[in-house]
Amino acid sequence: MAASSSGHDLPRVVRRGEFVYPPGLRFNLPFYRFRRFFDPKNPILLFEHLQRYGRAAHYRILLHDVVLLNDPADIAEVLIDKAAFFGKDRTQKRMKILLGEGMITSDGETHHRGRRIAAPAFHRRRIERYAAQIVEIADGLRIQWQPGAELNIAAEMMRLALQITARTLFDTEVTPEIHEINDQVNVVMDLYNFLVGMPRAELFLNSPLPQMRRFRAAKKRLDEVVDRMIRARQAEANLDRHADLLSMLVAARDDQAGGDGLKLDAQQIRDQVLTLFLAGFETVANALAWTWMLLGQNPEAEARLHEELDAVLGGRLPTLEDVPRLEYLGRVLSESMRLYPPAWAMGREVLEDVSIGPYRLRKRTMVFFSQYIVHRDPKWFPEPEQFRPERFTATAKSGRPRFAYFPFGGGGRQCIGESFAWMEAVLTLATLAQRWRVELVPGQKIELQPKITLRPKNGIRVRVMQRD
Repeated sequence: MAASSSGHDLPRVVRRGEFVYPPGLRFNLPFYRFRRFFDPKNPILLFEHLQRYGRAAHYRILLHDVVLLNDPADIAEVLIDKAAFFGKDRTQKRMKILLGEGMITSDGETHHRGRRIAAPAFHRRRIERYAAQIVEIADGLRIQWQPGAELNIAAEMMRLALQITARTLFDTEVTPEIHEINDQVNVVMDLYNFLVGMPRAELFLNSPLPQMRRFRAAKKRLDEVVDRMIRARQAEANLDRHADLLSMLVAARDDQAGGDGLKLDAQQIRDQVLTLFLAGFETVANALAWTWMLLGQNPEAEARLHEELDAVLGGRLPTLEDVPRLEYLGRVLSESMRLYPPAWAMGREVLEDVSIGPYRLRKRTMVFFSQYIVHRDPKWFPEPEQFRPERFTATAKSGRPRFAYFPFGGGGRQCIGESFAWMEAVLTLATLAQRWRVELVPGQKIELQPKITLRPKNGIRVRVMQRD
């Protein structure tokens, strides 16, 4: 028997006819009682509560069955072995309101076609062209910092990632247009939890609700700015002079195996551009911010990182060839994304009745799994709250199942920009940490803000100290 926090004993499984669900919150829990466990500002708290039930947990809200999977083997079944039985969850469907049919939100052939067309943008030859730009931009920031200055390192990493995204996605500096895109995306992200939590939000898009009015205004302005940039690029006679993702999308044809030979239209380009902007900007910035915090809290790891940087780089700026050589820095980033994964949860909807592990799930059941929860399972990561980069040596990794650690997702929808994001994070951290270390400002309260990505709610205040 498993016990819930409300004191009601629950069986190990919940049987309803042929269907078998894991234990969890009381069946058909009324919404007003469900709110005891759910904070819309921090849904991680619900997942942490459900983790107490073990391998998986179940609740039913507003006539919908929801299952949280915590076991890597079950997650592998959903993402790989039985992926055909699953489609996007409601969260991803709601993101269509902002991102249209981008790679995060699209499904089926639309999703496959988008990945086919975008894939060349992330080939090694093209990534090599971005590496020097990333280092140049990071070097510009490290020159601006002053010894002993107090900074919000989260805001600094956002500013840096915005510059990198502007250069690699649009081949431009941070112009007023780029600031406009960023500002309007932030408005929409502030409304994200409201849109996801609101039943049938799509029906209220044109309502006079203040949140919907703000959303419509931000979305309209965002589309205008991006569409104008796309039209300008489409009008250019020579796209080869731009080494950016936008030009690649404008010029690309679906000529790969199974393709139709057609170009993307303006709306399809806009959907992919907004997806790449959000995925490439927010995630890397947040990963770097949490990494700086952890280095400030763990001076021994910080000292070891500096030793490696001095030994490998010898005072010069890093290059793409240094990325695999900076082994300890890679472990630092991996351990940071274990504790604070930028993409902190994923979901799928059951398309056909399916068995996962010992459970039999009905069509339309919502299935979630959280990187934040699984990455902190002591079964795979002893003393999980501790920051230990040695967890990511080759030997340590070989002793864990595939989905004990999955910061970039997995299966057919695994992040297409993983190699680019990893390169950006390694080169940026190497460039900055060569010259600087950080001390956390005492007395601050650092809180989680889980939206589409895992942000530090009020930033992270540090003093930057120049290395000897």
